[in-house]
Amino acid sequence: MKLPMPRLHKEIHKSYRIGWLRAAVLGANDGTISTASLIMGVAAAGAPKSTILLTGVAGMVAGAMSMAAGEYVSVQSQADTEKADIAKEKRELETEPEDELEELADIYVSRGLDKPLAIKVAEQLTAHDALGAHARDELGITETLRARPIQAAVSSALSFIAGAVIPIAAAFLSPADLIPVLLTATVLAALVLLGGTAAYAGGAPPGGGALRVAFWGALAMGLTAVAGRLFGAAV
Repeated sequence: MKLPMPRLHKEIHKSYRIGWLRAAVLGANDGTISTASLIMGVAAAGAPKSTILLTGVAGMVAGAMSMAAGEYVSVQSQADTEKADIAKEKRELETEPEDELEELADIYVSRGLDKPLAIKVAEQLTAHDALGAHARDELGITETLRARPIQAAVSSALSFIAGAVIPIAAAFLSPADLIPVLLTATVLAALVLLGGTAAYAGGAPPGGGALRVAFWGALAMGLTAVAGRLFGAAV
């Protein structure tokens, strides 16, 4: 009798996207909101269109570099911590294998297995990949959620630029006297779309994400417009 071939079970979960999705969404939101706010503040101060556009481009370049540097340093710190923890675990596996086996079994007992079965599972996983088992079950470090500094930095920078292009393009295509109005409409529409798309990609209801992002974008542009108006009046 021919036995059936085992069926490969592979699922794609939302959590697989969390690393790059977080950096991309943060970068795009920041690029759109911060650049739009800069442009709005300068426009409200009565600056000429050339100055408004120069401010937007300068803000885009500076913001992209800042996002990349900040994200890299932050995620690299996480990666360094993960590397140190894994190195420590590797040393303990070499010097105290019995204690580490018992520790792994206790973890499985705490998750609902009885002691004999937990020991058997721990022994088999240790024989297969001891360091991988401890990294996953003791330290909570998995390949899916490992820190990737360069990926996070590049994703943040590119997404910031993608977001910043929206308000710069709106200002460039608008008549000078209509920049605040058309910029606000364009940016809010973009933020609603961006927030809804990001929420949907992460498995959350798109409406709430869209409203949150639009609210904070409107607040940021409103406050910088007030500041620009006051500064322009003072000058």
